[in-house]
Amino acid sequence: MLVVMKPHATPEQVEAVVERIRTLGLTPHPIPGTQRIAIGITGNQGGLEPDLFTTLPGVADALRVSQPFKLVSREVKEEDTIIDVGGTSLGGRELAIMAGPCSVESREQVLETAHAVKRAGARFLRGGAYKPRTSPYDFQGLAEEGLKLLALAREQTGLKIVTEVMDVETLPMVADYADVLQLGARNMQNFSLLKQLGLARRPVIVKRGPSATIKEWLMAAEYVVSRGNYRVALCERGIRTFENMTRNTLDLNAVPVLKALTHLPVLVDPSHGIGLRAHVAAMARAGVAAGADGILVEVHPHPEGALSDGAQSLTPPEFEALMREVRGIAQAVGRSI
Repeated sequence: MLVVMKPHATPEQVEAVVERIRTLGLTPHPIPGTQRIAIGITGNQGGLEPDLFTTLPGVADALRVSQPFKLVSREVKEEDTIIDVGGTSLGGRELAIMAGPCSVESREQVLETAHAVKRAGARFLRGGAYKPRTSPYDFQGLAEEGLKLLALAREQTGLKIVTEVMDVETLPMVADYADVLQLGARNMQNFSLLKQLGLARRPVIVKRGPSATIKEWLMAAEYVVSRGNYRVALCERGIRTFENMTRNTLDLNAVPVLKALTHLPVLVDPSHGIGLRAHVAAMARAGVAAGADGILVEVHPHPEGALSDGAQSLTPPEFEALMREVRGIAQAVGRSI
């Protein structure tokens, strides 16, 4: 259920509703809006009577939420969520451009990439310090040393850091270095990690699992939000289909569907989505045209020598060219970079 407060409801009236919810053994989730506060309710196994709340002062209405993903649904919050990341926005009119190497490999590599993507117009540096790999013999990342190099790149460029968190054990350390925590596709239904991300003090990007439905994906985000972390974004990165000419099938259908279902920002990762450097730019342009709030693009100064995902990584000049194209598309759909 969603309790909608009147536009001029006082803090005391909001607290009275919160206390009523708690006395029923349920969990209140106050969600500030641009004009009024709404309070989501979770924990109930059956329906609640609206009269439990509509009789309280300051309450405008009490509505039943039909979707199972209650707190991330547009039924709960109509306006788009905009996440502030230290003065840089994730969501809203300005597109969030996240670019950088799949894996942090060396000081020279990460600093060269960071300066290049900053010059091209990116506001976030993406890079993996912990890398889940299909083979146990592949490069697994530099761990904390990689995080330190990302922090150095932030110090030199001002870019915000986006990096993947792999497990509950390393989450506190990664959160100490990162500005935004990325939940990788393989971990989308790691429920222990989802719960801990709900307690984290950092924004979270939930990537879609390779075989996940949109509903399952939204329910993963609901796990994070239900624990109190409302700064969550979603990232479409391609799903597994029968097609084998590309790495994955980038499901751009998901972008407008998600924009209708949820208030959370929606990002697109064209690099993992198609896995072919020659076509990453086309899918990035398509993602922006479809209404995405930002893109994650892999960029490496020497992709031919990359320790991971070199085949889908753009060179800095290729990324710069992509940014020129994306600016035009962004303007055409009422966005900016």
